[in-house]
Amino acid sequence: MERTKVFLTEADRYVFGKGTHYEIYEKLGAHEAERDGIRGIYFAVWAPAAQCVQVVGDFNNWDGAGYEMTRLGESGIFELFTDKAQLGSMYKYLITARDGRKLYKADPYGNYCQVRPETASIVTSLDGFRWDDESWICEQNKLVHEKQPISIYEVHPGSWKKKDDGTEDGFLNYRELADELSEYVRDMGYTHVELMGIAEHPYDGSWGYQVTGYYAPTSRYGTPEDFMYLINKFHKLGIGVILDWVPAHFPKDSYGLSAFDGTCLYEHQDPRQGSHPHWGTLIYNYGRPQVSNYLIANALFWVEKYHADGIRMDAVASMLYLDYGRQDGEWIPNMYGGNENLEAIELIKHLNSILKKRDPGVLSIAEESTAFPMITGSLEEGGLGFDLKWNMGFMNDYLDYIKYDPYFRSHHHGELTFSMIYAYSEKFMLVFSHDEVVHGKGTLLGKMPGDRAQKLANLRLTYGYMMTHPGKKLLFMGQDLAEEKEWNEMRQVEWALQEQKENAGVQRLVKDLNALYRENKALYECDDQAKGFQWMNEISANECYVSFVRKGEAAEEMLLVVANFSGVPREITTGVPYEGKYKEILNTDAVCYGGTGVVNDRMKRAEDVEWDDKSTSVTVKLAPLSLSILQFIPYTEAELEKVIEKRIRKNTPIRKTTNKTAKKKQEK
Repeated sequence: MERTKVFLTEADRYVFGKGTHYEIYEKLGAHEAERDGIRGIYFAVWAPAAQCVQVVGDFNNWDGAGYEMTRLGESGIFELFTDKAQLGSMYKYLITARDGRKLYKADPYGNYCQVRPETASIVTSLDGFRWDDESWICEQNKLVHEKQPISIYEVHPGSWKKKDDGTEDGFLNYRELADELSEYVRDMGYTHVELMGIAEHPYDGSWGYQVTGYYAPTSRYGTPEDFMYLINKFHKLGIGVILDWVPAHFPKDSYGLSAFDGTCLYEHQDPRQGSHPHWGTLIYNYGRPQVSNYLIANALFWVEKYHADGIRMDAVASMLYLDYGRQDGEWIPNMYGGNENLEAIELIKHLNSILKKRDPGVLSIAEESTAFPMITGSLEEGGLGFDLKWNMGFMNDYLDYIKYDPYFRSHHHGELTFSMIYAYSEKFMLVFSHDEVVHGKGTLLGKMPGDRAQKLANLRLTYGYMMTHPGKKLLFMGQDLAEEKEWNEMRQVEWALQEQKENAGVQRLVKDLNALYRENKALYECDDQAKGFQWMNEISANECYVSFVRKGEAAEEMLLVVANFSGVPREITTGVPYEGKYKEILNTDAVCYGGTGVVNDRMKRAEDVEWDDKSTSVTVKLAPLSLSILQFIPYTEAELEKVIEKRIRKNTPIRKTTNKTAKKKQEK
């Protein structure tokens, strides 16, 4: 963008007032500019109720005298051009409220911030980085994501790995993180990395979910250009980057959006609408066009300025319901008397609509935990337009099931299979996220019953079942290593566990599962279609096993999955839909994964034995707490001829002759 184009025009102000200025971040905030041949910085901020707004910073000794901003008509926007500020200058807006209060505010559209606990914004440019991921972006825009494998590695950047350099935090910066993390993600076979809490936030313990700088990557880990380097590096290795995004609420910090111009500008005035009772945070006034514009443009900002491949919207349920977390009398119904937040719903639809029009290759993902209908339904049919929804039901039901000793699992079999009842009501992502391994919930390994060997076997079984169940996948960092300590943002992943044979085995299993997942269309091509999945046996509760097949578009793209959730070894006979051969391609009990080595080495041929209402079947031996994946291989023409010949012989009656009859024939 040319420097002369950053100044706000009348058209800019009009479109912003309507809530549809999708590049407003190019106008509001602090930007390099040139006026009358003089180079400097152009500041612009929306503060309609302010008496006066001044820019203060290190370039004027934090004294606003002579730096009063000009109000632009009825837009509520104030602007100032000065040649005293430059790139790297620290600044705030000094807002004089109607009641005379002096408010020092960070820039809502600021692109860079001081490292916490300092709170000033920093003038920076986002136009200097040289991207070289054009081919990646082009390819992503061509993809139909529901027909692609998506396996996500969720990461908290501040605790994935720490430096032992004597610093208090030990943070890797964005460039160090880019080089090390990208190699790990590629080696493990994940398709995407999801970064928690990148936008600027004051409190480490919020993990980035209480945002004060929506347009600034946190300076804890480096500069905006460093963060661009990170995303560019992932793209060069063929890995997508998904960013967590938090439009549901914001903190009350005095330098932030709270009472920004002395009034409830970004939030609702009534606490029954404007505050979260559980989180102690404020709720956006989604019905105010400039506020919805702020959020919609922000999502687009991360996609278009930072090349993010996906936006995972946090806490969607809290946005959809006016009574979320509230008792009767603590909330205000909508205009129809219901509990739906109509303004938030409209914002979500607006965002997903414009995102698909401008950036069709970008994923829109909802963290939503209720039965609100059509989260991933099309906008044309009245849905919210997300590409994927986190399947919290699968996660909760499965963890409720697996926690039981195998002896008692027969009484809870429905919790294992229930997810397939509603599997096609939305386009789902299966998740074992950070939320399940923090705040006293323990680790995934710790949730498994039994001694250490049984816990590890259960965990391997869990990952096998998740990877073969319909839905895209997500694992939080450390889970692929069978971490033994609950996650804490103050420490890194337990990397020393890689030296333990059993933990290294789990890590290898996840790597192999990712590879198998990406290589077999049967596991992802028809995720959201009934034809992509078929139970062979889901009713053997007493024996605690299930069998099913996954199918791709092509008939030969089929995998058979047999899972033994019992505590005893079994030879499981299961019906199969097609005659042919079945070759085991992965078994969670393999020695290389830390198992006992009960595997099916020999190719299995479908036998003419009726089972599970199928005319043919195979028998699979399984160790306790293990899962086998078998690939269907059609018969060759020659093999098929032999099968037919054998069947004819088997089914052709043979007339038996007595010894007397044979003797008479010989005498003649």
